[in-house]
Amino acid sequence: MTETEIITSLCPMYGSRFGYALSNGTVGVYDKTARYWRIKSKNHAMSIHAFDLNSDGVCELITGWSNGKVDARSDRTGEVIFKDNFSSAVAGVIEGDYLLDGHAQLICCSVDGEIRGYLPGSAEMRGNLMDTSIEQDLIRELTQKKQNLLLELRNYEENAKAEVSSSLNEADGQRGIIPANTKLHTALSVNLGNETQAAHAELCISTSNDTIIRAVLIFAEGIFLGESHVVHPSIHSLSSSIRIPITPPKDVPVDLHLKTFVGYRSSTQFHVFELTRQLPRFSMYALTSPDSASQPLSYVNFTIAERAQRVVIWLHQNFLLPEDTNIQNAPFQVCFTSLRNGSQLYIKIKLSGEITVNTDDIDLAGDIIQSMASFFAIEDLQVEADFPVYFEELRKVLIKVDEYHSVHQKLSADMADNSNLIRSLLVRAEDARLMRDMKTMKNRYMELYDLNKDLLNGYKIRCNNHTELLGNLKAVNQAIQRAGRLRVGKPKNQVITACRDAIRSNNINTLFRIMRVGTASS
Repeated sequence: MTETEIITSLCPMYGSRFGYALSNGTVGVYDKTARYWRIKSKNHAMSIHAFDLNSDGVCELITGWSNGKVDARSDRTGEVIFKDNFSSAVAGVIEGDYLLDGHAQLICCSVDGEIRGYLPGSAEMRGNLMDTSIEQDLIRELTQKKQNLLLELRNYEENAKAEVSSSLNEADGQRGIIPANTKLHTALSVNLGNETQAAHAELCISTSNDTIIRAVLIFAEGIFLGESHVVHPSIHSLSSSIRIPITPPKDVPVDLHLKTFVGYRSSTQFHVFELTRQLPRFSMYALTSPDSASQPLSYVNFTIAERAQRVVIWLHQNFLLPEDTNIQNAPFQVCFTSLRNGSQLYIKIKLSGEITVNTDDIDLAGDIIQSMASFFAIEDLQVEADFPVYFEELRKVLIKVDEYHSVHQKLSADMADNSNLIRSLLVRAEDARLMRDMKTMKNRYMELYDLNKDLLNGYKIRCNNHTELLGNLKAVNQAIQRAGRLRVGKPKNQVITACRDAIRSNNINTLFRIMRVGTASS
């Protein structure tokens, strides 16, 4: 799974559920790979913990915040069922038998050293720990509705006054009121950019009449800083349409939640249209004319039992194709250019259902295969693949890993020899001191000083070597995972297991054969 920010905390919950916290103030709950819910705060989650506070048999997600708040949220809905406040930031949330009565309590500590313990709710309070009854909740909800209706009524009254006061001026008479049949149209397309602007996906929002768009708020995960973006055109450039550049950093489908303010130039109040539009997974690829000279050498090849027309539907759902695109029946090929780096992507389909994807990006190839497998509900898929440039880089990394292992063993042996020498020099220095041979004692301690310096330098080299070794081992592990993502189901697991076995037995040629054809046998 991929989240939008750095993960700061994880905690196990009930069954396969787990809670998580991000550095941007987001907390939530996953069940396996599916996210149940999440909330985002302007404060930071300092600590999360799973604890059954309302005695319903299921743990709630307890969060301690940087503003001193502690809250307990339902693992199913994210609804707050209990909250408390400290005078300073929460330092930690744990559970323990503080009262030594055989039962666990929830214990929270602030950075100022204040500690509070919380007992689980009694059977009578089961499921309701807030200090309000159902009647009080209902009164508060109805009061909120009343305030909203009064505010709406006041807006209508102000609009009516504006109409009366400006009845001589028809344009002003429409201030704050838009025609009932006003509709909002959205369209996604690819913009190849120019000298001043890089290539990007583009969202076009327009109204169905002469009303203008005053502002647009977009909420989307992983695209904008802070997950939101506001477009507010200057008063001189207001129009009935607006174009917004979007540059997703990764190839994942994203829901764009839009709030659009629509009115007239003279409006002081605006009608807000709310709608959701999904950005396709591969929106950062533009359809281009095939050029055999620029076709990538790397490829994946597989066969699926699907009609070519279904593959065309998949293309339309996952890429931003121009409206006039007409893809003929198999055999056919389509070519795309990446808006990020200009690399080429070819997808070829034969009558037999054989599909070849040409790209030098092994991650992109994996994303395409996983997307197709999900769309066509493919459970098992074996693939033939070859990425010469990437495999050559991996070969160099594996050679480096061997070198670092050799250096590590040599440094460890040198350190062991020096340790034995230190013991010997210490004994000799002490013998010289007892015999009052100060000159020899001084020489021995000078030798010890130099040897200690050598040991420290050797330790630094060993640390650097270890860091480089870990970095290269991580690259090898990522390569195995990437090779696995080129397959689906059992073949995926078999490839990952076989690759690890090949690494363990230091059989590099077998490793590359497995990555190419999925099995160790030639």
